[in-house]
Amino acid sequence: MSTVAQPTDAGLGVLASDELRLIRVFESLVLTWAERLNAQERRYPFLLQPEDLDSIDYYDNFPHLGLAATAADPARLEKARTQSAGPTAALPASVLNDARLALPSAACYAVYFDLRGRTLESDGALFTTVATCFRNEDRYEGLRRLLGFSMREIVFVGKAEGAKAHLTQAKELVLGLAARLGLDASTEVATDPFFDRNGSRATMQKLFPVKEEFVVDGLAIGSVNYHRNFFGDRCGIRVPSGEQAHTSCLAFGLERWVHVLVNRFGDADTAAEALLEVGLEGSDGP
Repeated sequence: MSTVAQPTDAGLGVLASDELRLIRVFESLVLTWAERLNAQERRYPFLLQPEDLDSIDYYDNFPHLGLAATAADPARLEKARTQSAGPTAALPASVLNDARLALPSAACYAVYFDLRGRTLESDGALFTTVATCFRNEDRYEGLRRLLGFSMREIVFVGKAEGAKAHLTQAKELVLGLAARLGLDASTEVATDPFFDRNGSRATMQKLFPVKEEFVVDGLAIGSVNYHRNFFGDRCGIRVPSGEQAHTSCLAFGLERWVHVLVNRFGDADTAAEALLEVGLEGSDGP
């Protein structure tokens, strides 16, 4: 029997054993796609440096989402606790040191920071990674919207035509999987805050959408994103010809997939079995 995580004020949900199995089955399927695409699997540091995020205008574009990690000063913390009459509901800012580490809100940032200042060995490279991501939202809603959640991505870095081809193939894979699972999935164009709405990139965005979300029952469960040469420019990543690299990615919110699959099949175990079956049906892959 599935025990679906209940919503909490803090956006902290708990996954039961059957839901964890469902995530593993889903990730295994995505990893078969990554392997056939020759994507290199990576595990990056769990935290980022604020200066890296600042270099991509993160704090200008997402000031509401950013979360940081810092340590408390023991002396100031002890003093604050002795002055407190009850349990510590929150650590006051006065006891905290400056935050020199940031919590990621997307898995792909680490890929670009790791490639900073490098010239690729070929016209395109693919990477896949998973990260626990964090977003400071104004509300949370069980597995539909968590403060901390799992994101699996397949990321392309290279020439523009390769980045666009990755998006086309990724959409085919996801929509094909959704159809085999009987999910009523649609794609909806979303805006990308990295592009100034009055700038030339924003004008191009109207001609070629840079972000499309996969939506089931009003919930975005994944997306394809084309950043053009934004990260190539900001991180100094180049292809062998010397041009700035273009990037694109396919991203999944794993807990959100648990939510929609449990709704579709009634419980996590049945959903996992269905995933295993459709995975075999689509085993020819890309």
